[in-house]
Amino acid sequence: MKKLIALFAVSAMASTSAMSAIALSGTASVSYDDNGSSPSATSYDADLLVTGTAGSTTVTVGADVDGATWSTTSATMATTVGPVTVSADMFDEVSADGKGDTLGANATSTAAASATGTAGEQIFETTDTGVTISLDAPIGDATVGVDNSGNVTITGTWSGITMSHTSKSAGDTTTAAGSIAGMDVSVTNKAGATTWSLGTTVSGVALTLASSQKVTATFGLAGNTMTVSAIPAVTLVAQVDGNSKGSGTGGYGTRVTAAAASYSTVAISRSLTSGATLAATYDTSNDSLTLKASVAF
Repeated sequence: MKKLIALFAVSAMASTSAMSAIALSGTASVSYDDNGSSPSATSYDADLLVTGTAGSTTVTVGADVDGATWSTTSATMATTVGPVTVSADMFDEVSADGKGDTLGANATSTAAASATGTAGEQIFETTDTGVTISLDAPIGDATVGVDNSGNVTITGTWSGITMSHTSKSAGDTTTAAGSIAGMDVSVTNKAGATTWSLGTTVSGVALTLASSQKVTATFGLAGNTMTVSAIPAVTLVAQVDGNSKGSGTGGYGTRVTAAAASYSTVAISRSLTSGATLAATYDTSNDSLTLKASVAF
């Protein structure tokens, strides 16, 4: 009997040790939208993130759990060997269709494929799993990385400005971000197209301005805020056909983006003593009010 008790104790300790290396987090929310003059609707969302750690190796798996079945949303593994970091993206997310369907399942042509999915989203599916190897180089705290597609990325922070440059066949991408005289600045140049954002606080009001002409102003303190946003009009962007191999000027193609008028939103968020957050958002585009209760753990 003593041996059985000892064996049980060892087993319990091993289980506790294994569980201590696993972290579980997630979010859940329920939203009610009166949809203005359209019928009201209630929606739900619940996501889990499992993180397992063994020494210097970390595995994270994300899942969307509010549907009829669990749906994987991410799966990555990262480990370090001296100054080298190896990261593997093991989840191939569906990027060709907002409903999770690929071209082969629903269409026989580009025109048919563009009938579903999200505006501006690529038409043809691509594989985005891969492995990235990074090296901390003694060049002003720079990190040099290369992935299995041959893309080379150099990142680092100099004089308080964080910069990253990725060289790839589809066009280089360079980003720079930092705080200058109390103003947060971020600039991205992708294949020759530049976008930027500016953020600062004036008399307790947090202001953000983006190159898309979107402006947001946040009032109040953490846990009790009101955010006013002005969203600019959207110009019609024609469909780019592309091809299944992603080669050529069209790449994998993108769906048409319809023109839309400018609108504004006002969102009020309040943290409750129960641990949940209650938010109310008014949208002038369809005169709708959305109430959302959410929790993160």
